[in-house]
Amino acid sequence: MPATRSSALSTADARRPLVAAAALRAFARRGFHGTTVADVAGEAKISPAYVFKLYSGKEALFVAALDACFDAILVALEEGADAAQDQKPATVLEAMGDAYAHLISDRTLLMLQVHAQSVADIEVVGEALRAGLGRITTYVQSRSGGSDEGVQRFIAYGQLCHLIVTTQLDGRPEDWVSLLTAGITHPE
Repeated sequence: MPATRSSALSTADARRPLVAAAALRAFARRGFHGTTVADVAGEAKISPAYVFKLYSGKEALFVAALDACFDAILVALEEGADAAQDQKPATVLEAMGDAYAHLISDRTLLMLQVHAQSVADIEVVGEALRAGLGRITTYVQSRSGGSDEGVQRFIAYGQLCHLIVTTQLDGRPEDWVSLLTAGITHPE
């Protein structure tokens, strides 16, 4: 019996998040310019033609990966906030930060964000990056109840953590490294 149009759509709808997750992994490894639609298809174990059926091209795939990245970050921040010892803004922000540090310990989400920043001049990528950062910032402020300054510090601290992890500064002996990493720890 041939598939009906609605079952074909539901199959495509079910596959989109799986392909977005594959795109996230592929783009995190090699970046926007170093990754092809065929690479994503291989990661998803489907044909490139099917990827094009689901997404209009490489830019749309990258945006889907970035959206999946920010979705995962929001889940981690929510779990961190829910696990906070109390609901004071500073405590919630600290718990969210700890949850995020654990999340980026596998570096996939972290590297996708770094790659996205490097190609933010591509209009749709820049828009998706700003939208994701907006979602994170808005959520952090509303969930923590933190002040504008507290939320800004939280986001800035997160960017410093990105720098420390991507440049592998943890444990290096230089004085300037000690200055940047003082009081900051990341899970192994």
